[in-house]
Amino acid sequence: MSQRATLWSVLIIVFAVTSDQYIKFLVESGMDYNQQIDLLPFLALYRTHNEGIAFSMLSWLHDGGLVAMTVAVIGFVSYLWWTTAPERVISRIGFALIIGGALGNLIDRSLLGYVVDYILFHLPSWSFAVFNMADVYISTGAALIILDELVQWRKSRSAG
Repeated sequence: MSQRATLWSVLIIVFAVTSDQYIKFLVESGMDYNQQIDLLPFLALYRTHNEGIAFSMLSWLHDGGLVAMTVAVIGFVSYLWWTTAPERVISRIGFALIIGGALGNLIDRSLLGYVVDYILFHLPSWSFAVFNMADVYISTGAALIILDELVQWRKSRSAG
């Protein structure tokens, strides 16, 4: 793997972790628990704590189990990142975003015992789960990997 590809991936990871933790610090220090600040008719800041993973699933595993699972996922995604060809730039960016987002949530869970969530999409009669930037990075990273796989699949079909 080239040093340049590695450097860019590390910078993406550092950006994801740093921006996630900075925003969470601002939310934790500047908002009351369960406080909602409407930004747009469908978007609000809403401070809450997630004791599970996505949509509070697996909260029964508690901190130790969730930390261990997150470390395992980070290890697996790091392996995929390391073994992916440097020219697969989209996938490598996706892996870096997933690692950065997972590290951001791991820091919360390890230090606080929960993950700080604060982004709320809502309508008058419906709302989406509250989430954070680490979750955005993880979801965006996964979407980029799927996109790259589809592009590679299509290229292989065209060449064959």
